Amino acid sequence: MPRHLGTISAIALCISVPQIVGATTYTREEAVKIALEKSSDVKTAEEELVSANSQVDAGYGNALPSIDLSATVMRIFGLDDVDMEDQSMTEELIAKGKRMGLGDPSPWDAMAFGAINGVVNGMKTQAYRWQSSVDLTATQVLYAQGKVGTGIQIAKTYKHIKEVSLDNAKANVRYDVENAFDQLIFLDSSMVILQESKNLLQENLNFVEQSLKSGMATELDLIRIQLSMDQLNSKINNMEKSRVLARNALLNTMGMDWETDVQFQGELRDPTDGYTFPDTSMANVKKRRKELLMLEATEEMLDQNVSIEQGGYKPTLALVGGLKYTNNQNEFYKWDAPDWDKNINKYIALNLKMNLFNGMKTREAVVQAKSNLRSTQIQKETAERGFRVQIESCVNTLNDADVQIEISKRQIDLAQRNYDLTNEAYKLGRETQLNLLTAENSLRTAKLDYMQAIVNWNKAYNALLQATGEY
Repeated sequence: MPRHLGTISAIALCISVPQIVGATTYTREEAVKIALEKSSDVKTAEEELVSANSQVDAGYGNALPSIDLSATVMRIFGLDDVDMEDQSMTEELIAKGKRMGLGDPSPWDAMAFGAINGVVNGMKTQAYRWQSSVDLTATQVLYAQGKVGTGIQIAKTYKHIKEVSLDNAKANVRYDVENAFDQLIFLDSSMVILQESKNLLQENLNFVEQSLKSGMATELDLIRIQLSMDQLNSKINNMEKSRVLARNALLNTMGMDWETDVQFQGELRDPTDGYTFPDTSMANVKKRRKELLMLEATEEMLDQNVSIEQGGYKPTLALVGGLKYTNNQNEFYKWDAPDWDKNINKYIALNLKMNLFNGMKTREAVVQAKSNLRSTQIQKETAERGFRVQIESCVNTLNDADVQIEISKRQIDLAQRNYDLTNEAYKLGRETQLNLLTAENSLRTAKLDYMQAIVNWNKAYNALLQATGEY
């Protein structure tokens, strides 16, 4: 390899621009690590996984009994005070007997009247103005047509989807950082080439200025090279602005704030190092592609959801037990102490519930669940075909990148030779300055094209790794 081409290769494979003293500097590995920690996409995926873990715990909670405590205080208006000592019923019965010509009640009648009076007063207690209760219930679902167990399985599947989604988010962030880093290498290395080109142009400018003084060059020659210098300075200024934007775009991908003087150091893959060609076997690709794994898990989850929706046709059996304390009084501030035998009700019940008609909601829910399942299956089938096309496209792009590198190498060699010959001839007065400027511009363009070819190869290699699921 010619010496000048080896130098260009070194520039193309690493960032070699001067570093700003005191500026924050990140390597490729550091940039990837920070992005995986701070990227909003990764953080969002992590929070979704936290939620999925919680849903699994909640699913297990549905298998445990539900214990509920409720308290009620009710005020009823339009009721008189209840007096448990009231004897009006007994007195009314005795008075009615006398009106009927009966004498004083016998002891047996008095006992009967007392019992009747007690019953009446007991019935009055149901109409106290203030009626309060505290109810403690425990409900255990005995049979729910598999909803509880299936719900747990769905939650576990959903958790698996979010685990894969987190891995996929990290892979995408890493891919974005790598590509942004490669672009930075191109911009920074391009700046080196532009600076070298400026140095060459400055030498020519100095030569023309000296030649003008000795009468060997014209003012037109000077104007031409000054115009070329202005154009080159403009390109350098634009390149510097692009570098600042590119660096901060990378910072944004890393989840960090804008920093004008930030610097990055790293290298590109060297295509001549013989990197292993990614495994493009579709059988293995299907196992590695996280998008396909998520679709398969989603298909499993939606299939289980169909079973849950179909459960709406079946009964639910639950065992219910409870304790209820009641307190009915004429005044709010009067409360009876809880008594296990008097004012605390104990009960246990077996509840069977089955929906007979709900406006066909269950039937339509089943239809929707099956439709969602089929949609996911279609997406999976489409994704598998799309992966194959994507891989073929990436392979073609990588092969073309290899070809372009070889072409660019030859272009640099020819452009360098053309420039050297033209420069020597110009100094001897055998070549025009316009041709020299054209040769210098061609050399600069060839170098930039070679660097772009190296970057394109790295991007194509990354894209193929991503397409095959190896990234």
